Amino acid sequence: MDDARAQPEVEDALAAGEERVEDPLASRFDFEEGLREHTARGVIINGAFQVGFAGFGLLQRFAAAAFLTTVEFGVWGLVLTTLITLSFLKQIGISDKYIQQDEPDQERAFQKAFTLELLYTLLFSIGIVVLLPLYALIYGQPEVLLPSIVLSFALLGSALNAPLWIPLRRMQFVRQRLLEAINPVVSTIVMVGLAIAGAGYWALVAGMLAGVYSAAIVAWVTCPYKLAFRFDRGSLREYVGFSWPLLVAGGSGLVVVQGTMIVANDAVGLAGVGAIALAGSLIVFAQRVDGIISRTIYPAICAVKDRTDLLFETFVKSNRLALMWGMTFGVGLALFAPDLVEFVLGERWEPATILLQGLGLLVGLRQLGFNWTLFFQATGETRPMAVSGVVALIAFAVVIAPAILLWGLDGYVAGMAAALVADLAVRFHYLSKLFADLSPIRHMLRAFAPSVPAVLVVLAVRGLASGDRTLEIALLELALYLLTTLAATLVFERALIREIAGYLRGRAPEAASIDARAGTAPV
Repeated sequence: MDDARAQPEVEDALAAGEERVEDPLASRFDFEEGLREHTARGVIINGAFQVGFAGFGLLQRFAAAAFLTTVEFGVWGLVLTTLITLSFLKQIGISDKYIQQDEPDQERAFQKAFTLELLYTLLFSIGIVVLLPLYALIYGQPEVLLPSIVLSFALLGSALNAPLWIPLRRMQFVRQRLLEAINPVVSTIVMVGLAIAGAGYWALVAGMLAGVYSAAIVAWVTCPYKLAFRFDRGSLREYVGFSWPLLVAGGSGLVVVQGTMIVANDAVGLAGVGAIALAGSLIVFAQRVDGIISRTIYPAICAVKDRTDLLFETFVKSNRLALMWGMTFGVGLALFAPDLVEFVLGERWEPATILLQGLGLLVGLRQLGFNWTLFFQATGETRPMAVSGVVALIAFAVVIAPAILLWGLDGYVAGMAAALVADLAVRFHYLSKLFADLSPIRHMLRAFAPSVPAVLVVLAVRGLASGDRTLEIALLELALYLLTTLAATLVFERALIREIAGYLRGRAPEAASIDARAGTAPV
């Protein structure tokens, strides 16, 4: 639906100068099937697209690792980490607040949100350009300054992608993902081509800029609303109240990640920073499913934010779905990191082996309650995120930074483990207040269950093996690990899988329907 299809009575009222009536686009959703069925299908749609996006991301990272030297990759790691961590301060939840709101005139609501996003991004970009020389001085790496300044223009492009919020709020997943796909496709083509041509880290800079602005142009052309600036003081106060805790959380994240890179650069050098950047790329890949589920269900939970029972059901089931992937990936990375280094990345990345293994386990554990912030944002209560950010900041100062200085990359893994324990404690403290029936211990045990048989099987096979380890043996073990995990998941989560399959077929399982009518959520 677009502006050209507006109802005649709306046009007549506007032509007559009458007070603006409700825009027909103001309805939150425009689909006939049930919300559960549509959301379940949305996970599949988003998942299919996200697998492709993740593939493009891995291609970019591995192409960079293959065609760049470790020092060049370390410079790129500093550039990208600097801008990503600074951009934490940009993620103040304007898009999330836009999705949450229920104003009668959605065109005006979008224009007000877009105006705030663009103004904040402009100010933020100026601040980044001012701060970048300081970062180059702190790192003692002046070569990161120019590519960082050039890449900072990608932030403005991200603000111009604001029209993508509209199909997300309406849960028009195919349209939204097709528009989003322009960025990774264009950026990958440019990055890989220039990397092969020998452009070094400039290939990555050019690719990111090309992708962001290509997507922005298409988003503007296809936007269903008139793009206009509409500054409103009342909306500003409302958005500030929603966003300041997210700004605190983002600022804490900035200090933690950027501080980690500064300390690591001093303790283990650019090669060590490159290892952390590579491990971070794999972590981002693992968290793709988190993004799939979170982006799919957030508009839905905003629609039912007054129903605590439905929020609890959504939290539990979305976490169980994410853990099927996240725990499998994390434990698998811990098991097969040496093979990844030996047969794929090359011996120059061997010092990163333990780092990859340790962070792999942490990736799996981090899935526990991974999307807890969504449920507080949907209800308009964002202060717990500020508390989480402050706790992370304390953990960095007390544990992570000293551990890196004392033990290098191994200390980084140990410090991250301690910080994760603190973060999980904060998550479940607030979740237990929101959901009285939540049992953290039971939640954790269910998460670990499918991975245990797979790990035991792989370790048993390795214990019986003899001779040199080859790529063929590693691939066979990987296949055995995945098949065993799949079988165990089908045993432990058969009820949930059957329920989701029912939604995808267009009918909810009888048990789930009864639970929904009764206002309870099976765990």
